[in-house]
Amino acid sequence: MFYDRHDAATQLAERLKAYKGKNPLVLAIPRGAVPMAKLIADRLEGDCDIVLVRKLRAPFQPEFAIGSIDESGWTYLASHASSTGADDAYIQKEKEFQLQTIRSRRAQYTPHRAPIDPAGRIVIVVDDGLATGSTMIAALHGLHNKNPAKLICAVPVSPPDTLDKVAKLADEVICLEAPEYFQAVGQFYAQFPQVEDEQVMSTLKS
Repeated sequence: MFYDRHDAATQLAERLKAYKGKNPLVLAIPRGAVPMAKLIADRLEGDCDIVLVRKLRAPFQPEFAIGSIDESGWTYLASHASSTGADDAYIQKEKEFQLQTIRSRRAQYTPHRAPIDPAGRIVIVVDDGLATGSTMIAALHGLHNKNPAKLICAVPVSPPDTLDKVAKLADEVICLEAPEYFQAVGQFYAQFPQVEDEQVMSTLKS
């Protein structure tokens, strides 16, 4: 469906053009979405920053999300979490590990400034695709409590049932493709390389 993240971000920016000149705040979920958010922010004449959330990993299946945690420590647990073998002790340990990762990334990515305040602004949260939607749910929940004027979720691709979940937390959802058959976000990109920390830091400085 998309050649690469640049292609997907270009298409999202076109769908979001109604917000051009309205000083939107475009927030990326690191790492993959950071170059996408920068392109969208530039096209819409807005600001780019990050929103730090982490998925909580299933025991023995680190790619499978059982929930997520935001920078404040608020946690979302999916209904299937217990069926993966994640008991209370495991979840607490995983929460502590991911919260420490969030703090480390904040210090690494934006060491010399505070996060841009979303209060009163049109806020567009970008990811390169949704699977379970866990990290987007945590991001939207945390931002909703910071009083944006409008909260928008913008992604290239997502399964339909995940869109239903995130729609409850956003004022608007923009999704370019919502295929029924969905295994992983990467299957919908011809080129889907890892975005490294160095690229995130250089993008946020530019």
